[in-house]
Amino acid sequence: MSAVKEIYELGETIELGAVPEKMHAFLVRQDRFGEPRDAWKREVIPTPKIGPKDVLVYVMASGINYNNVWAALGYPVDVIADRQKKGEPEDFHAGGSDCSGIVWKVGDQVGDWKVGDEVVVHSGWWEPDDPWVLSGKDPMLAPSTRIWGYQTNYGSYCQFSRAQSHQLKSKPKHLTWEQSGCYMLCASTAYRMLMGWQPNIIEKNDVVLVWGAAGGLGSLALQITRACGGRAIAVISDEEKRQFCLDHGAVGVINRKDFNHWGQMPNTNSPEYGPWIKGARSFGKAIWEILGERVNPRIVFEHPGESTLPTSGFICDTGGMIVICAGTTGYNITMDLRYHWMMQKRFQGSHLSNDDQAAAVNQLIIEKKVDPCLSETYSFDQIGHAHQLMHENKHPYGNMACLVNATEKNQGAR
Repeated sequence: MSAVKEIYELGETIELGAVPEKMHAFLVRQDRFGEPRDAWKREVIPTPKIGPKDVLVYVMASGINYNNVWAALGYPVDVIADRQKKGEPEDFHAGGSDCSGIVWKVGDQVGDWKVGDEVVVHSGWWEPDDPWVLSGKDPMLAPSTRIWGYQTNYGSYCQFSRAQSHQLKSKPKHLTWEQSGCYMLCASTAYRMLMGWQPNIIEKNDVVLVWGAAGGLGSLALQITRACGGRAIAVISDEEKRQFCLDHGAVGVINRKDFNHWGQMPNTNSPEYGPWIKGARSFGKAIWEILGERVNPRIVFEHPGESTLPTSGFICDTGGMIVICAGTTGYNITMDLRYHWMMQKRFQGSHLSNDDQAAAVNQLIIEKKVDPCLSETYSFDQIGHAHQLMHENKHPYGNMACLVNATEKNQGAR
């Protein structure tokens, strides 16, 4: 489906660029924090107003990400209360941090997009007048940076979302709305982790260890590694995921259930340390066996955190980097610092991406070097259900999407 002259909305026809006073959106409210299936409810709310540098996007499809599982739970942050402290009046959270859609209205200072453009949205949001941003420094390190659709309102679970114009990138023409709507948050996060921290970026034949490789983030990390000339080794916890990882760029796969040394590292002076270090060394040898040579990962792509970081720190190569964007197994970490300082390893936190990094990974998608890894598409009214699946770790491999204004699957590609 190309840019259109008219769009069907709630059974009625509205012309391109005509903004209705109200819209349908999926919301969380504080009095229903809890299980995502119950927290997310469809309501009718006023269509948001846009500022001079903003764009109103008619959302065709949205991705599902774990940040809005947290929003539903009200944990670890009550995003509604957090925004109200900043002076924002809304008593609801209209989330969604991945989006494909059509530019519907532009602010009077927007010159690079026009009504009718087909776009995807990346989730790096910051105040345009932030002195850090105006100085030309990396905006992801600016004090005002937020996650669009999680720390900001009117995200992609709305029929009309409000975004800053710099967040928009061109929709890959060969992808459907749901394929386009599911990848940007994970893809841009993975790209920054792998290519954003000079000098520790992927170079030809570099070994990259990818934890959780069959998930939305990991499956994109595998492909980005391959596209940038590296060799990705996937870590999984289910043998059924092995072929999926090989099909998406891994040169080999390790099942972490073949090892039992996970969790916080024992005290180095305790009797338990011996079995632990033996397990970590066995894991490192599994990497060598895949490669056919004694080469350690130059980059370790981390997000489990507590249960895996001790091993990541041990097996990372001299001068290499462990880069982490989450702590899905816990936040309290342990490491053997002797291997860290003596071998001059880097432990780097990473978060979302800036405009240049989002554009770079979007270009890889456009060039068909990276696939969005869409596994399942749900309807607009299944947004709560999709989050519940993710909360219970019952979601499919790769990424999920929900249709918003798109009326059926497989539209939008040409």
